[in-house]
Amino acid sequence: MPGDVVVGLDIGGTSTRAAAATLDGTRVGTGRAGGGNPTTHGADRAAGELLAALRGALADVDPARVRAGTIGLAGAGRLLADPDGRAAFDRAWREAGLRCPYAVHGDALVAYASGTPEPDGTVLIAGTGAIAAQVRDLRLDRVADGHGWLLGDAGSGFWLGREAVRRLLATLDAGGAPGPLHRRILTELLGTDEVAARPRDTVDAAVQAVTRRPPVELARLAPLVVDAARADEPTAVALIAEAAGHLAETAGRIRPAGATAPLVLGGGLLTADTPLATAVRAEAMLRWPDAPVHPAGDGAAAAAWLAARDLPEVTDPAALHARLLPSPDARPG
Repeated sequence: MPGDVVVGLDIGGTSTRAAAATLDGTRVGTGRAGGGNPTTHGADRAAGELLAALRGALADVDPARVRAGTIGLAGAGRLLADPDGRAAFDRAWREAGLRCPYAVHGDALVAYASGTPEPDGTVLIAGTGAIAAQVRDLRLDRVADGHGWLLGDAGSGFWLGREAVRRLLATLDAGGAPGPLHRRILTELLGTDEVAARPRDTVDAAVQAVTRRPPVELARLAPLVVDAARADEPTAVALIAEAAGHLAETAGRIRPAGATAPLVLGGGLLTADTPLATAVRAEAMLRWPDAPVHPAGDGAAAAAWLAARDLPEVTDPAALHARLLPSPDARPG
């Protein structure tokens, strides 16, 4: 197939995805590999996953056709500041047959670009953690939260899991009967929803079950909260409302009241059809009634678009974005 090509990669802790596309917006290859974040997996392993994803995306593409590339990952600044890590990525790039330059951007920018081609706006991400970022001229400007499970990430999957356990413990302390959500939490932690004759024994066992695991694993309880909220379980509904308030407040730290620039919602809790996504949209409508709200889309395709938009042949970046990342949702609020 003739024509120049760009490649984009969206690198996360659990997967690495690559996309190759022509400058008219036709996707010509995709690739997928394991988690490739060098912060969590080390530079050499991360570079190996990068290479595997690239080879998949370029299986039917001559690497000589590739004009530019973009890599999006959390902790991009750490990679750029680490000579060994950057050297490992450079080697993987060359081993894939690529001789063009590539740029490295934070995953928040790629998530934003996956939802809109507008140069200015805000992205709010809620998955295991939570972060908001202001984007100016398609560059990250100000950032709010993303402080990690110990100091922040309010409204995140970790936050939902921790708060669900905290409310369970408070109920047991007060001698109350666990509700449906709390019984599911007990079963997840202890293998049974039975409360001991002396409730404090169950409290101690639950605390031990949590503290034996890495703290971030509390995020695994978030789907229980989401499912219970779908069934209108009162504790879960209250948690979802509180989480949505926290997330809107985080975005509000860097986004003026009444702003009309786009707001992109990213992360598994806000891109899936979840009660939290619905609640955050409602909060956004109250704070920014005239702003379009978009879900984040394909990060690898967005990275490819970021690579293409700076090429002189691309005279209409918005039209290219529409072809590469057709929006399923552009409703306001």
